[in-house]
Amino acid sequence: MSSTGTGWAQLRQQARSLETQTETLFHTYSQFASVPNIPAKPSEDERSTELKLRDLLEKRDTLISQLSRLLDSEATLTASALKQNNLSRHKEILQEHRRELTRLNSQIQDARNRANLLSNVRSDIDAYHSSNPEAAEAEYMLGERSRIDNSHNMVDSVLSQAYAVNENFGLQRETLLSINRRITGAAAQVPGLNSLIGRISAKKRRDGIIMGSFIALCFLLFLYFS
Repeated sequence: MSSTGTGWAQLRQQARSLETQTETLFHTYSQFASVPNIPAKPSEDERSTELKLRDLLEKRDTLISQLSRLLDSEATLTASALKQNNLSRHKEILQEHRRELTRLNSQIQDARNRANLLSNVRSDIDAYHSSNPEAAEAEYMLGERSRIDNSHNMVDSVLSQAYAVNENFGLQRETLLSINRRITGAAAQVPGLNSLIGRISAKKRRDGIIMGSFIALCFLLFLYFS
C-alpha cells in the first residue's frame, strides 16, 4: 500500500473517531437544558463540555482540510471517486454537528432565560409582599376564598349528580309499576288465567307442605333411632 493510501486511511479513522466523540458529548451537553433549577450562569461542567465540542469541531475541520489536500495530490484516479464521496460525507456531518451545537446552545440559553425570568418574578412578588404585608394578607384571603368557592362548586356538582340519579331511580320505579299494572290488567282480561295462576300457587303451597312434613318426619325418626 502506498504512503498516500496509508495517510488517507489514518486520517479517515481519526475523523470517524472524532465524530463518535462529538455525538457522545452532544448527549451530555443536551442534558444541561433539562436539569431542574438550571443555574443563572453556566456551570463548570457545562462550559467544559461546550469547549470540548468546539475543539472537536475545529480538529475535524483541520482533518478534512488534510484529507482534501491529500486527495488533490494523488497521481491516480482509480479510487478518487470513492474518496471524494467519503470526503463529502465528512464535510456534511461536520456541518450537521455545527448546526446541532448552535441549536443546543440556544436551547440551553432559552431554558436559562425562562428560569431566570421565573426567579425574578418570584423575587419581585416576595419583595412586594414584604413591603406590603396588608396586600399579601389580602391576596392570601382571596386565594382561600377561591379555594372555598372551588370546594363549594365541587359539592354542588356532586349533589346535582345525586339528585339526577335519584330522579332516574324514581322514573325507573314508575316504569316498573306501570309495567306491573299492565301485566295485571292483561291477566285479568284473559279468561281462566287468574284461576290457572291460583291453581299453580296452590300446588306450590301443597308441595311445600308435603316436603316440609317429610323433612320433619325424617328428622323425628333420626332423633328416635339415634
